[in-house]
Amino acid sequence: MGATALLAAYVGVWATVAPRGFYESFPGFGFTWISIDGPFNEHLIRDVGAMYVALGTLTVAAFFARMAAAGRLVGLGWTVFGCLHFGYHALHPEGGTTDRIATLLSLGISLALGILLMIPPRRESERPPTAESGFPARGATGPVR
Repeated sequence: MGATALLAAYVGVWATVAPRGFYESFPGFGFTWISIDGPFNEHLIRDVGAMYVALGTLTVAAFFARMAAAGRLVGLGWTVFGCLHFGYHALHPEGGTTDRIATLLSLGISLALGILLMIPPRRESERPPTAESGFPARGATGPVR
């Protein structure tokens, strides 16, 4: 969940607080992926930022809720968004070859993080014993101290 929340904070805060800079410089590191897609639209950039902040907030809330269902629901939201976002960019490639590859790679990672959040955690009864439970961890040798 941590990587997903960091992604949301990076995109969301930047787009919300500095929409013009986001438009001209996102994702940073010498790339410019937004400005090549059309004229600046502050409203649209701020809305995208707000959506990322909202998804990030839900991600952090799900982590602290410590409920598997909350994590899976947040993962579902990220996965739906990730599929649609990836699909758009796959069908509308822009920029040079490096930009296209980097865009699809970053969006693929974001989509994969959403999918990973939907995978239910192993139940306690399915986990291998650990030192805290009084049993040696799988592959451990010697007495548990």
